[in-house]
Amino acid sequence: MDDVLLALSIPVLVFASGIYAACDSWWRRSHPAPPSPYTHQAARLAERAMLTRAEDIVDGVYEVLGPLYDTPGVRIPAPVATAVTPGANASQGHDRSQPAPARRH
Repeated sequence: MDDVLLALSIPVLVFASGIYAACDSWWRRSHPAPPSPYTHQAARLAERAMLTRAEDIVDGVYEVLGPLYDTPGVRIPAPVATAVTPGANASQGHDRSQPAPARRH
């Protein structure tokens, strides 16, 4: 009797798996999944949002730095460094400085 139950359990298992697959297929067809966030439409919307954000950044930077480019003839003086004093061996003028002596430790 044990052999008969074992022999019949295999076809029952295959039949039950087929019924499960058919029901699962029917359920998925009647209840479709929500759209994936990785669709072409989502990619286009993300790209449009990124371009809008980039335009906002560029517009903001132009508002801040625009006056620097609007008047090319006017030179804006560099801030004076008051706390910096030249050392004793500092080179005079704008030529190349003398090389520093090599230090041996």
